[in-house]
Amino acid sequence: MARQLGFYLDSSACVGCKVCQVACKDKNDLPVGLLWRRVVQYEGGEWVSHPTRKELRIPTGIFAYSLSISCNHCEKAACVDVCPTGAMSKGSDGVVKVDQGECIGCRNCEQACPYEAPQFDERAGKMTKCNFCEDLISEGQNPACVDACVMRALKFGEMEELRARYGAVNEIEPLPSAEITKPSLVITPHRHAQVSGRGLGDGSN
Repeated sequence: MARQLGFYLDSSACVGCKVCQVACKDKNDLPVGLLWRRVVQYEGGEWVSHPTRKELRIPTGIFAYSLSISCNHCEKAACVDVCPTGAMSKGSDGVVKVDQGECIGCRNCEQACPYEAPQFDERAGKMTKCNFCEDLISEGQNPACVDACVMRALKFGEMEELRARYGAVNEIEPLPSAEITKPSLVITPHRHAQVSGRGLGDGSN
């Protein structure tokens, strides 16, 4: 099997602090409006009639959990498939990269990716995205987001090893069905996690 790096997220431990998001933005010196990693909160519940005072409504089934999301360096990377110049490609380590010299800023990849990973840099007129902190990894270090996580909810590694250790779950709300692109991602779901496509809540950044 070809080498494939991926991320692991323990959603049951993520507190939504966004330190990973800040660390990524700082490490890559991203301008305002660009986030290669972002933290979203998914929450829900409903209002029901009070059991004895029918004129009152009370909340029930309240839940909330957070997800840290970046490029998932997918097995079936939609961004690679639609790129007309070959600027988007998968390397020998499975990491999806964008060649700035070949990118024409057509934004096809942005439209194709269900995770909103490729992002357009208005200054350069080019697409940008998570590069798995390849410079840090080449020096034997962790990606910036992984080291920044105060709850140690983020990890990275070979997908075979991550799946062997943490299981095979790779989709919960508000993420799309994993069948679309087969993301290189493993998740330990929060106890209130909703099934992708059948959630009862709403997501927000």
